[in-house]
Amino acid sequence: MAQLERITGARIPAQGVDSVIARMRAVAAHLPPQDGVAVFNRIYLSVTEAVDHAIDQGAHGGFPDRGAAVALDVRFAERYLTAVDAAAVEVRPPACWRPLLQFRSHPGVRPLQFALAGINAHIGHDLALAVVDTCRALDCEPAALEDEFDRVGDVLVSLEERIREELMPGPDLLQIADPLTHLLGSWSLERARDGAWAAARALWALRELPALHTEFAQRLDASAGLVGRMLLTPLPAFPG
Repeated sequence: MAQLERITGARIPAQGVDSVIARMRAVAAHLPPQDGVAVFNRIYLSVTEAVDHAIDQGAHGGFPDRGAAVALDVRFAERYLTAVDAAAVEVRPPACWRPLLQFRSHPGVRPLQFALAGINAHIGHDLALAVVDTCRALDCEPAALEDEFDRVGDVLVSLEERIREELMPGPDLLQIADPLTHLLGSWSLERARDGAWAAARALWALRELPALHTEFAQRLDASAGLVGRMLLTPLPAFPG
């Protein structure tokens, strides 16, 4: 890690976490609260603000290498923001984000589903590519970013916890809404996080084989999109 600190000391992205937060706030300001993207954005913004505070604390906040942490966090968030920007100008976004962007106003999709679909897209596709982007920018191997990856993973766990606290229906409704209960149990953040790290290492190993690298990234994107579509299966309205 000391070697990586020397590499990254002066290489914090010009567009830092503050810029990412400003862009998320702009997204929130232009969307109705019930919009599916707004639901995910609202919770992701609050967690990103907490990450920014932790990064500023350095080692005391769990991020001993501030440069590497900012580099990874910004490139990770940029992939989500780029997808939202693309949809706003009717440019086709990555497959992983299409289900959320297509179903964002569907009356049969619950807020909890919107939030989980956003996490799925962000971890199932964006996280692995963000690791590779950061390795290229910092001229390092994925192993040099493992501490930062693990810390980001811890943040994502807090994101999932916050989503469940704020958006999960009460136990009585969950007992009645069996389809939602089934969807909640069908997706695991821990498995998605492990898969993202394995995918990042595979993509890095394929960097000298452009055709295979592109094919692997496309299949990763398509797989995340398929899972997202299942998470957004419209459900019957809860009993009043």
